[in-house]
Amino acid sequence: MNTAAITIASVEFPRAFFLPGEPVHWVVNLKNTLTTPQAVTLRVRITYLTQTLLELERSLSLSEGLSPVEFVWQAEEKAPRGYGMDLVLSTSDGQILSTYSTAFDVLAHWTQMPRYGFLSDFAPDRQNLEATFRSLMKYRINALQFYDWMYRHEQFLTPQEPYPDPLGRTLSRRTVEALIAAAHARGIAAMPYTSIYAASVAFYQQHPDWALYRPEGQPYVLGENFLVYMDPRPGSPWSQHLLAQFDDVLTRTAFDGIHLDQYGDPKDAYDAQGHHFGLAEPLAALINATREHVRRLRPDGSVVFNAVGNWPIETVASAGQDIVYIEVWPPYTSFDALHTLITQAQQLGGGKAVVLAAYIDPTYEVNARLMDAVILASGGTHIEFGEQEGYLAEPYFPHYKLLPPTLGEALRRYQDFAIRYQNAFGPLAHESTFNYLQRLTLPGVEISPSLQWNKVYPLVRDGDAFTAISLINLVGLSSGEWNQPLTRSPFPLLHQPVLLRGVSQPVRYVGWASPDTQDLSPIPLVFRQEGDQLSLQIPFLHYWGLILLEWSK
Repeated sequence: MNTAAITIASVEFPRAFFLPGEPVHWVVNLKNTLTTPQAVTLRVRITYLTQTLLELERSLSLSEGLSPVEFVWQAEEKAPRGYGMDLVLSTSDGQILSTYSTAFDVLAHWTQMPRYGFLSDFAPDRQNLEATFRSLMKYRINALQFYDWMYRHEQFLTPQEPYPDPLGRTLSRRTVEALIAAAHARGIAAMPYTSIYAASVAFYQQHPDWALYRPEGQPYVLGENFLVYMDPRPGSPWSQHLLAQFDDVLTRTAFDGIHLDQYGDPKDAYDAQGHHFGLAEPLAALINATREHVRRLRPDGSVVFNAVGNWPIETVASAGQDIVYIEVWPPYTSFDALHTLITQAQQLGGGKAVVLAAYIDPTYEVNARLMDAVILASGGTHIEFGEQEGYLAEPYFPHYKLLPPTLGEALRRYQDFAIRYQNAFGPLAHESTFNYLQRLTLPGVEISPSLQWNKVYPLVRDGDAFTAISLINLVGLSSGEWNQPLTRSPFPLLHQPVLLRGVSQPVRYVGWASPDTQDLSPIPLVFRQEGDQLSLQIPFLHYWGLILLEWSK
């Protein structure tokens, strides 16, 4: 038999995540290119970290073409919890034909493990909803930012159908509503983009006393008189108008909350009466007020605020937003800066999940893979996927670029990897890198925190009875800047020894896993624990690998 002719083509889940107590459904698509029926055996194994929870086996006769095989499993009611799924397709006599690794999770709410994506096409004649959501589900997107969906920044909804947006694009309320419904059918939250202080020039001319002013008395504007900044302080006429607009959106649409944007500047301003004030505290107050309106009209709704350039993170991280969302700009240009942004935001936000918006052209595949490796291994996530195989390359979302197929497949595995091991290094795990840096050694390989590249970058997090040591490979690179194109992939390491000192409790298990291979399951490693030193050897390191330590209870 030609083994390449019979494969596991894909595994599809009907929902982006499953709720506690909800049955987990999935479909395995098996492909047979032979013209005769083939007898095969399909085995499915479901795991939680290193523990096997379920093993299923089905004997099948495959006809030519694509054959969907449906499964259902009642997961535990614990949340958040990530599960691994490994599949083996073999002949009746045991010859392996195809394997496949993936993951799914059980969450009480999408904000526990946010996989934020985007939509930006709301044209009246849009026809590709099914293909778009098939693409989004491949990357397990569980919330979508509807970017520039509105009629005007100061008036989101209009009786016109279709309607022009401020840049002259023709949009449709019917398309917006169809996209919201398609998202909800898959358990995906729909979040409407809004700006905290942007209004049209015409609106400003009607309300000049509502604006933010420069020291010389001119209003702050974006672009060439494109938008004028309004005063967002609590109780101001603009903030009251904006909150009423939020109420209108939440009353007349099925959106699941409010996404708040800002532009990073100004950080202080003057009002129409010449009073000077800072904006950091007013922005936090506006987030809190938005939360009150969202929870009143959408009890399960969410509030997200964009801390542009990480400002003003000290006041907004702990405010009434459900995740911490940071748009990354200089000076945060190095790979280790991404880790710093995430861990600081986790601390300031009291453990809220962190999403980074960091833009890179997807033709720079090395950058994109290393960015996701650092972000995900730090317990954060990255808004990057949207539309149909789209990738965010710049802050104006409609100018997204298409994912190269090789990068798309690699990043799909990275998403599955993060879902599968979220209880070891995800948002609810605890940052421990500093505690391990002086105790961890890779003989012959530099890991010093004083270097930004040409080294292995360790990131350590403590999870549920586990310690997750992620190793990010920057060996052989010419730069440690995520936004500078890297022309070659990291130098691969093989059979690399690892030493860990100061191990004060017995280790029950050591495993190695990597999203750079098709098999995402952990490989048990031989290890030696002598006194307070643990020694082991990892089989390889390409971009990102994970040492999973399970402690004896």
